[in-house]
Amino acid sequence: MGALADKLKGNWNILKGQVKSEYGELTDDDLLYEEGKEDELLGRIQKKTGQTKEKINSFIEGLKV
Repeated sequence: MGALADKLKGNWNILKGQVKSEYGELTDDDLLYEEGKEDELLGRIQKKTGQTKEKINSFIEGLKV
């Protein structure tokens, strides 16, 4: 989870808008990020969207900051 954690750290407010644009059903509560809890964040997104954690992780890692 290291690469994802590095990408989220300090950039989440920017990335959050891009994630919300892709997965419009997500709420701000779904997208709450706490450092060290990347798996929990992916789990909430997965539960709401039905996508795999791997697909969500890949999508986020591919976003431009």
